[in-house]
Amino acid sequence: MDLDQKYQRLRQQLLSGIIGFVGVFLMGTLWYALIEGWTWAEAAYMTTITLSTVGFSEIRPLSERSRIFTIGLILLSIFTIGYIANRFTEALIQGYFQERIRLRQRKRLIDTLENHYLLCGYGRTGHQIALEFQAEDIPFIIVDSQPDIIDNAQEHGFIALQGDATLDESLLKAGIERAICLVAALQSDAENLYTILSAKSLNPNIRAIARANTEEAVQKLKRAGADGVVSPYITGGRRLAAAAIRPRVMDFVDGIITGTNRSLYLDEFLLDAGICPCVGKTLSEANLRSQTGALVLAIRRDDGTLIGGPTGDTPLLHGDLLICMGTADQLRKLNRMIGTLGGYWSRPIRKARNS
Repeated sequence: MDLDQKYQRLRQQLLSGIIGFVGVFLMGTLWYALIEGWTWAEAAYMTTITLSTVGFSEIRPLSERSRIFTIGLILLSIFTIGYIANRFTEALIQGYFQERIRLRQRKRLIDTLENHYLLCGYGRTGHQIALEFQAEDIPFIIVDSQPDIIDNAQEHGFIALQGDATLDESLLKAGIERAICLVAALQSDAENLYTILSAKSLNPNIRAIARANTEEAVQKLKRAGADGVVSPYITGGRRLAAAAIRPRVMDFVDGIITGTNRSLYLDEFLLDAGICPCVGKTLSEANLRSQTGALVLAIRRDDGTLIGGPTGDTPLLHGDLLICMGTADQLRKLNRMIGTLGGYWSRPIRKARNS
């Protein structure tokens, strides 16, 4: 049971106790008014001093049966007041009210996020992904079903929601309709598959990346709509082999991909004919290298064709994705020059890169 469900249960218990107390008050008032024949004001006053056990004397002499009824009324009042006090004390001790305020603040923060990332699953893999997102100053929300995992994520300062990422309800709470990317890093392939299916049904334009444990799952996740699938075992094995064969190359690649080497970065830039003056020109005519210093390593065409090591005669077309390498200043110049629709340097707030 998550905190929100516990809060709802506690609120229902408190409400039940209050209703019970009001019922006892009405029962006492009706008894004194109808059975004893007192006025409504006298009946309400007698009930009030009885329930509060202040010890005031009776307004009028009571009959034998009314004395017995008054004893029962006092016992009922003690029970209902004790129940309400117990529930209220539990709420204070366990911090339900304070946590409810924090939940509302978190919900308001999530409602203000746009173009953010969803990280589904905060295990060992998810933790590393979160650290990379944090280093890149990317807004993201963690979704996981385990309360202790959510607590751990929040202790690291991340925005985290407890919920089943395979359910539409949980993804909607995380603002999937406003998100631009979802990473499914759950433990099982089945969970990641259902998460991708739910995400694509709620936001067909979202970029979905999934983790896969087997080669068979890679194909299934792609058929389900995943834009990218990564197997930690396959990728890890390949990187271990590459590190053993070409250790210096792997150190360099890891540094520029993860950002641990803060002198050079890799990024991608999408060309659009409506805003980019370079579309229709060749690389040499666009003069990107001499004006910005950034190096165009590869170009991915709109049809999926990849051109590695493009020459000066390579034309720049609408929809091309430029994969570039350079320093922070060089990539900013390139971003301003081509008016890109994508790329890290087109985002408005990036403290880590600007430092």
